[in-house]
Amino acid sequence: MIGRLNHVAIAVRDLDAAVAVYRDTLGAVVKPPLPQPEHGVTVVFVELPNSKVELMAPLGADSPISGFVERNPGGAIHHVCYEVDDILAARDRMKAQGARVLGTGEPKIGAHGKPVLFLHPKDFLGTLVELEQV
Repeated sequence: MIGRLNHVAIAVRDLDAAVAVYRDTLGAVVKPPLPQPEHGVTVVFVELPNSKVELMAPLGADSPISGFVERNPGGAIHHVCYEVDDILAARDRMKAQGARVLGTGEPKIGAHGKPVLFLHPKDFLGTLVELEQV
């Protein structure tokens, strides 16, 4: 059911410092920051030949990742994102298997302009999973 790995997201306190690591130290192609107020984050995508790394920082005091960044001030992997052909069918299958969909269960539009959902980390080996419709 899941397709290719779309990205691995790393939550950071300092987006500029994180960008510098990927751009200057690793020599990666880094896209400009993209504020996502509806998700409470600013993201930067690092383009790789086979996938992406999403660097994300809290946007505003009530960002849903603020607590995560406080617990991981040096940055840490926040989630992995897999592509799916039909997000509603994927959601329904996950729920039928007992997985918990976070939020209302209705897809939101993500940073790539496509519908996304998040699945509870306790149902996926301690990893927050994002599904993105392709």
